[in-house]
Amino acid sequence: MGDASDKFEVRRARFSPAVLLRPVLDVLYPPCCAACGVRMAAHRALCGTCWSRMRFIERPYCDILGIPFAKEPGEGMVSALAIAEPPVFDRLRAVALHEGPARHLVHGLKYRDRTDLALMMAAWMWRAGRAELEACDAILPVPLHWTRMMARRFNQAAELGRHLAHQSGKPMLSGTLVRRKRTSRQVGLTARGREENVRAAFRVAKGQEDRVFGRRLVLVDDVFTTGATVSAAARALKRAGAADVTVLTFAMALAEPI
Repeated sequence: MGDASDKFEVRRARFSPAVLLRPVLDVLYPPCCAACGVRMAAHRALCGTCWSRMRFIERPYCDILGIPFAKEPGEGMVSALAIAEPPVFDRLRAVALHEGPARHLVHGLKYRDRTDLALMMAAWMWRAGRAELEACDAILPVPLHWTRMMARRFNQAAELGRHLAHQSGKPMLSGTLVRRKRTSRQVGLTARGREENVRAAFRVAKGQEDRVFGRRLVLVDDVFTTGATVSAAARALKRAGAADVTVLTFAMALAEPI
C-alpha cells in the first residue's frame, strides 16, 4: 500500500501544474542572477561572480552586535562598540555586509517589488540566526505605518518573517507590534536624526501584551544601518515585558570598514 501511494505522489508531483508550466515560465521569465541579472540555469540563485563578492558574516564576530572581527579575539569577546553603547536588544545577527550583491538584493526586495527574493534571503537568514530562531517563542517583523503600507502594498520585513516562520516552525506575530506614527524616510538622515525620527514610533497592540510578556522574540528587518529603527522597536517590546529580543536582518551596514 505504501509503495503504491508513494508512486502516486511522485506521479502527481511530476504532472503538477507548476512542473508542467515551468518550461513556459522559464521562456517568459528566464532564470537570472538575483543580484546582477545575468542569465542562469535556475531561479533564486547568484552567479559565480556575485557569489564571490558576497561578504558573508561568519565567526568570529561580536556575540552582541554581530560585528565581524578581523581575527579571533578569544571566546566570549565582544566589540568595543557593544561595551561603549550597549544596545536595547540582546543580540544582532545578520547574513552579510550591506554592499555589493547583498545591497542589490535588499534594494530589489524593498524598492523594486521583488518579493520573490524574500524566500532566498530568508533561507540565508535562517542559517545566520538558526540558534536564536530555534530558541525563540515567536517572530515579529518591524512594522510599517499603515499609510506607508498602503502606498508600498507590502512590508519587506514581513515577507522575510513569513518565510522564516515557515522554515523555523515558529509563529509570526504580524499584528502584535505596530508603528503608531508615520516617520520620515531614514535614508539620508544622520545617526542622531534617525534616532529622533523613530523615537516612540512603536508600541505593542492593545490586547497583545500576553504574546510578548516573558517571551523570547526574534525581530526581523531587511537591513541594519545605525540600529535606530530596530532599537526603537526592541524598546517597545522590552517595555511590554519581553524576556529576550534578537534582531535578525539580512544585511548589516558598518560605519567603518573591517
